Amino acid sequence: MCACRLPQTRTNPTAGQRLSDFDFDLPRDLIALRPPEPRDAGKLLHLPQAGAPAHHAVRDLPALLQPGDVLVFNDTRVIPARLKGRRGDVPVEVTLHKREGDDTWAAFAKPARRLRLDDDVVFAAELSATVAEKREAGEVVLRFNANGDALWAALEHHGTMPLPPYIASQRAPDGSDRETYQTIFAREAGAVAAPTAGLHFTDPLLDAIKARGVHRVSLTLHVGAGTFLPVKTEDISAHKMHAEWGRIDAQAAAAINSARAAGGRVVAVGTTSLRLLESAADEAGQLAPFDGETDIFISPGYRFRMTDVLMTNFHLPKSTLLMLVSAFSGRERILAAYEEAKAEGYRFYSYGDACLLECTT
Repeated sequence: MCACRLPQTRTNPTAGQRLSDFDFDLPRDLIALRPPEPRDAGKLLHLPQAGAPAHHAVRDLPALLQPGDVLVFNDTRVIPARLKGRRGDVPVEVTLHKREGDDTWAAFAKPARRLRLDDDVVFAAELSATVAEKREAGEVVLRFNANGDALWAALEHHGTMPLPPYIASQRAPDGSDRETYQTIFAREAGAVAAPTAGLHFTDPLLDAIKARGVHRVSLTLHVGAGTFLPVKTEDISAHKMHAEWGRIDAQAAAAINSARAAGGRVVAVGTTSLRLLESAADEAGQLAPFDGETDIFISPGYRFRMTDVLMTNFHLPKSTLLMLVSAFSGRERILAAYEEAKAEGYRFYSYGDACLLECTT
C-alpha cells in the first residue's frame, strides 16, 4: 500500500521553506497560447514513484491507469468573469473571483486605488455595481444591480473569459476561448479559472478510460483568481491562500472510498480536485462529504491522505501549485522533470501539456 494512504497527522510543513527553492527559468516560447487540437493531442510526462520520467501522449493515459482506479474530475464551469467598465471618466477593469452573495462578488480591480466606497461602476446600460467594501491587494467587493439568473445572463453577455495573465499579456481573449477554456464536462457555474488538467479530455478518451475499467467521479471546486496571485514572501509560510468553495456529495465520497477499499488508486485530475480531496479526507484516509470553503496550502512536508496519482499541467515558477506538486513527487524530482520537459519541447501552463505524477510521500 502506498505511503500516501497511511493515516497522517497534519502539521505546518511550510515553516522555514524558501520561495527561491521553487524557481526555474522558462523560455517565453514554451508558454502555450492556444490549446492542442484535438484536446487529447498534447504530450504527457509520466513521473513514476521511482525512476526516470517517461514520455507519452495524453491519449495514452488509459494504458497508464489500472483497472479499478478512480479518476476524480472537477466539474466546475468557468464564467466570463472579466468586465470592463467606468467609474465616471475612469476606465475600470475587474475580475470577479469569489461569489459572496446572490448579487455580490469579491473582485480584483484595476485601478483599485481610484475606487472608493459607494462608487458606482458602470459596465453596460443594464449592468452596474457599487463598491461595497475595499480590501487589500486591489481586492474590492461589488454589489451588482442584478442577481440570480439575470446576473449570470449579464455576465455571459458582457464578460470575457478570464485568461491567465501569462496568456492575456500576449494575446487578447477571443471567441474560441469560450469553448477551449472550458472542460467538456463543465457543469456547475462559478469558477473564474479553468481546472486546466481537465481541458485535455475528449469523449473518445473518456470512452477509452471507461473501457479500461477505470471509474469516473466528479466533485466541484470553484477555482478563484487567487490561484494566479504570486507568493511575495521568501518564507512561504507567510503566504495566505484565498478560500475557494467546493462540494463533494455523499455518492461521490462513497464511490471513491469504495474504489480505494478494493485496491484502486485515487487519480486526481488537476490540483483543484486534489486540494478538495485532501481537504475532505480524515486521518484514516476516508473521504467524507464536503460543502464549504477550503484554503488548504500544500507544500513539501505535507503527508497525503487520499490522492495516489495526480494528472496536472506544468506550473509557474515560485507558485503555490509548483509547491504542491513538489510535495507530491519531491521537489528535486519535479524540478529535474521540468528541465527534461523543457528540453523535449513541452508546452507549459494552462493551455500546455500535462504530467502524470505518482505520490512519493
